[in-house]
Amino acid sequence: MLRAVAEAVSKMDMDDTPPSMGQVIHRVVREATGVDDPYREVKDRFNALALSLYERLKSMVRESDDPFDTAVRLAVAGNIIDFGVRSDIDEESLELSISESLAWPLEDGALDALRRAVDSADDILYVGDNAGEIVFDRVMIEEMDADKVTFAVRGAPIINDVTMRDAVEVGLADLVPIIENGSDAPGTILSDCSQEFRERFLRADLIIAKGQGNYETLSQAPGRIFFVLKVKCPVIARDIGCEVGAVIVRERAGF
Repeated sequence: MLRAVAEAVSKMDMDDTPPSMGQVIHRVVREATGVDDPYREVKDRFNALALSLYERLKSMVRESDDPFDTAVRLAVAGNIIDFGVRSDIDEESLELSISESLAWPLEDGALDALRRAVDSADDILYVGDNAGEIVFDRVMIEEMDADKVTFAVRGAPIINDVTMRDAVEVGLADLVPIIENGSDAPGTILSDCSQEFRERFLRADLIIAKGQGNYETLSQAPGRIFFVLKVKCPVIARDIGCEVGAVIVRERAGF
């Protein structure tokens, strides 16, 4: 398998995004192992862990002075559940992420801009990132008008990214419509997504894109996009202009 991965890497375009490269590598891994969803056990475990925290997260939101602010920060906290970046995530690191996200100073005006965009939008596409994390997304969506929201998942298993099965597992599919993007990339590479998804993406008047993979692949995409993520590597930190660990709510430049 290592030889197959090395051969795939040797043929890559180094100007491609990390999600594009990850897509190729993990296709090789799945083919070599014969396992369609190597991270299934991890995803099930973190879906269950996040669900066990759901009522406490809801209480945090209800008891806060600004429920929407708290819900957004909790959504970012859940973004730590990313096995494409680190493999040592546990309940303790998740609790630390919650504490840090609730206390982190957001960029001036960022939260209010997102709040106004959510309130004024009629059609919101929320592009998810990881299993487990989607419970935190659910908490945020419940502070929005869920009737306006459609949630997007990956079209096939890739690392611990969210799939339709995960959305159903955590009850998100009972809250909002779920659509697959038709791609097995750990991000949203529009050219690799289904025509149905691309049309849905272009039709939305607001897109909320969770996580680094979606930031890397949608930074130049059309439409009004807000990126909501926890910065987990120096490359993204340099691009955004922040430190590793930062809580980011930012509208795509140039809209």
